[in-house]
Amino acid sequence: GAYLDYILPGILVMSVLFTTVYSGVALNTDLTKGVVDRFRSLPIWRPAPLVGSLLGDSVRYLVAGTVIIVLGVALGYRPEAGVVGVLAALALVVVFAFGLSWVFTTLGLLLRTPNAVMNAGFMGIFPLTFLSNVFVDPATLPAALEAFVNVNPISILANASRGLMEGTASAADIGIVFATAAVLTAVFAPLTTRLYRRG
Repeated sequence: GAYLDYILPGILVMSVLFTTVYSGVALNTDLTKGVVDRFRSLPIWRPAPLVGSLLGDSVRYLVAGTVIIVLGVALGYRPEAGVVGVLAALALVVVFAFGLSWVFTTLGLLLRTPNAVMNAGFMGIFPLTFLSNVFVDPATLPAALEAFVNVNPISILANASRGLMEGTASAADIGIVFATAAVLTAVFAPLTTRLYRRG
């Protein structure tokens, strides 16, 4: 139905973005268990394990997204843009998730325990997700809340994903998603790498 068409791309976004928190949790776990120290003793490029881990996480994002889409199709979801639109939306979500995962790897290096990383990550991502258009059309919200929801990057990502799946994608929304992912990577990747080298 119409609501499934609206909500499924939002659930795709939410599921993949929640998974990004575990990039920081996994890194912090490796730190506390001494795995990172073992890597540092090897004659390899120091950030290699970090970059490899994030690339591996991107595969996890693809799997999580694919599961949501398959479930949606089983429930009757039929995207107007077909397979190409779905793949484009999934790729866009993974690009954004890759940028966001650098924020959580930074937290993973700054906080002391995996639980602290998980709590901090979800304290940030839960409010942003629920104050987005993932579940409801912003037009149904009070004006002040609608204004925030419309500029929330998660809303813009959900809009772009819906547009790609339905064949109505806005170039502006897609551009903002790429720009946000690029800024997150440009700020937090060097910060993560510096903290990782210094640790």
